[in-house]
This record gives sequence, structure tokens and C-alpha cells, in this order.
Amino acid sequence: MKRLFDIFFSSIGLILLSPLLLIVSLFIIFDSKGGIFYKQIRIGKNEKVFYLYKFRTMFSNSDKKGLLTVGNKDSRITKIGYYLRKYKLDELPQLINVFLGSMSLVGPRPEVKKYVDLYSAEQKMVLSVKPGITDFASLKYSNENEILAQFDDAEKAYIERIMPDKLQLNLKYINEKNMFVDIKIIVLTLLKII
Repeated sequence: MKRLFDIFFSSIGLILLSPLLLIVSLFIIFDSKGGIFYKQIRIGKNEKVFYLYKFRTMFSNSDKKGLLTVGNKDSRITKIGYYLRKYKLDELPQLINVFLGSMSLVGPRPEVKKYVDLYSAEQKMVLSVKPGITDFASLKYSNENEILAQFDDAEKAYIERIMPDKLQLNLKYINEKNMFVDIKIIVLTLLKII
């Protein structure tokens, strides 16, 4: 049932949003050199590796300087990238991931291997379900970049404070998940963006 829900709404979303996706693509092309999309290896259900798609919001090869973005004034972020991130438009290409089946609309956000390797046995339970575009943790930490900017060592703060709390919220989702919870999270996400 959930897979049918994902296929239906991701395909509708891609069709309805296609003019916006085209406009955003053109802005990215004219704003800076590099591709339109940014693909990053993430860890999915049952620790399966997949490419997560986003609109490129940074200058090319910026991820080599660190995986976390800190604050709104990260010098690696392009002019258009700032607005794409602010309004979460950079996440729209993940509808492709949902349509192809590597992700779901709702589920724990997929993480990079570097951080998944730090999970405890209990925390690895989040890998028992398909990762999603949005979840309880995404709602709580929608301003994660700003939170991390408050710490001298952003990565340490992420690993010791934010990541464990996100994983706890993900485990809560797994224990409570049903279609009504998914719809609630989607509605709350849309309201937060608006």
C-alpha cells in the first residue's frame, strides 16, 4: 500500500512541479558552473547503498571540504543555493528517488556511511525501513544548519547531540508508522515550508 502511495504521489508531484523544476534548473545553470543535480551516496533500507538526488546548491567539489553545512553563510553555498535550501526546493529531486523505489515520501532521512558507521545496534533499526524525504526529525531540525552554527565543533555537536536525537525520533516513527502518521508528517512538512 505504501509503495503504491509513493509511486502515485511522486509521479503526480514530478508532473505538476515540472515547470518549477525546469525554472530551478535554469537558475542553477546561470548561477554557477557545474551540473544541475548533486548526487550523494547514502545508506538505505537494509544498509543498501543508493544515490540521493538534490539540486546542486554548492560550488562544485565543495563536499570535499566537509559533509555538514553550518549556518546560512557557508561560503560553499551558491547565491541561488541559499534560497533553494531556505525553501527546501533543493530536496525536490528526491521525488525521483521515491518514484524509483530507493526512498519513500515519509521515513527516516538517509545518512552518509561515515555517520551510519557510528550507529549503535538499536539505532541501526532505522535501516529496517525505507528512508524518506521527510520525518519527525526533519520537522524538528528544519533549521539544523543554524543550530550547528552555534557550536565551535559542528561535527562533534552533530554526532553527540543532534544525530542521537534524530535517531530516537526515527525509532519513534518506526514504532508508530501507519498511513495516518505519514499523512500527518507530510501535511506538517508542507505547512512548515509554507
